[in-house]
Amino acid sequence: MAEIISVNVLAVPEFYRRLQCRPVADRSPPRRRLGSRMIAVENRGRRNAPEPWQAQDRESAMARRTVNLGLEIEDNMPSHKYSQSPVYPQSMTHESAKAMGLGTLDDQITFQTNFSSTLDHVGTHVDGLYRHFNPKGATINQMPLDLFMGKAVCLDMRHVHDLGDIDVADLERSERKAVVKADGHIVLMCTGLHRRHYPNPEVCVSNPGLTAEATHWLHARGSRLHGVEGPSTDKPSDKLFAQHRTCRDLGITHMEWLVNLEELLGLGEFQFFGMPIKFKGGSGSPIRAFAILDS
Repeated sequence: MAEIISVNVLAVPEFYRRLQCRPVADRSPPRRRLGSRMIAVENRGRRNAPEPWQAQDRESAMARRTVNLGLEIEDNMPSHKYSQSPVYPQSMTHESAKAMGLGTLDDQITFQTNFSSTLDHVGTHVDGLYRHFNPKGATINQMPLDLFMGKAVCLDMRHVHDLGDIDVADLERSERKAVVKADGHIVLMCTGLHRRHYPNPEVCVSNPGLTAEATHWLHARGSRLHGVEGPSTDKPSDKLFAQHRTCRDLGITHMEWLVNLEELLGLGEFQFFGMPIKFKGGSGSPIRAFAILDS
């Protein structure tokens, strides 16, 4: 009797990738051609038997944890004193969509959409400092994606009070406490500002500032991207914008209004991701910021 073969076509691309990565000594299942692609096939009797790499993947996923570092965008949320708050109402509701008569009589379909009108520097965002403070600089869509992800460390700055200064001595002290030497890392700084004030409007006029000297310290250690809580890396109590100007001159950038940074303290190195939206000509962008930690 001929052997019955089952092929999980949906799993082919992932399985094919795994096949490419296997050692030569590994005993791969037989392969057959599906169109122009050689795919792996398996006997129905052993279809549910897990492969060793599947168990490894499950163990790897269980050993990792994801931490959200971004604010929820909502209508009229607090913003920097020079920025308008976003407008984010519902445009179409499920109730109003009923009048469109979509779907069928026995299976009507309704939908919701939201209208969004916001500056590109509201909520958790990254500054396209090449253009944000430089009229001839690169825009956010021209900045390299690898700038916004990579190895990172979070430094404990909770000793710095509202409207205080984060200086070189603070960075060095917190670096020793973190037991991770900044060397090309994305450096996040936890001041506790968000938990102290948000969503009260005073959060917009209370943030500490990162000094120009501290910014040079980060740059000297190969950090191209750093991030803070609150609406700005500069204090709202003056109009100097010394930190922004220093980033502009050094060709580095920063993220503002990160949250949940307390969850990263004392954990050493982790992976950070904060991808911007590809706004053509944008001076910045909201980001979906998160960290991946090894448990």
